[in-house]
Amino acid sequence: MLVDAGPLYAAADADDPHHAACRELLATAPGPLRVPVLVVAEVAYLLGRRIGADAETRFVGDFAVGTFILEPLLPADLLRIAELVWRYRDMNLGTADASIVAAAERLGAKRLATLDRRHFGTIRPRHTEALELLP
Repeated sequence: MLVDAGPLYAAADADDPHHAACRELLATAPGPLRVPVLVVAEVAYLLGRRIGADAETRFVGDFAVGTFILEPLLPADLLRIAELVWRYRDMNLGTADASIVAAAERLGAKRLATLDRRHFGTIRPRHTEALELLP
């Protein structure tokens, strides 16, 4: 399963309305839980700015201990990201979200942990009719 920024942030922020559902999902979902590298940068920035260095440090440490798997950005992904950003330009998809779709296509992943129903409920990946969005 791939993981988007929303559930990662919500799981760390006890004040987030999706906190409990996201913590449970990330704790119980069968692994591996893959996080595209661009999403890691996005979450680390948000945690550091909104919650503080402790939360950002714990998040980065989760990769070191294997809680999450860092999904690299491959050269072929960049072309696909550009295609997706252009195709969905009217809804401002963005590079980080497009990187999730590119990784899902490359890995054949059909499950995505996300709170972003607007983007990921609209996008049609090449490898499946639609991604299964959790929680």
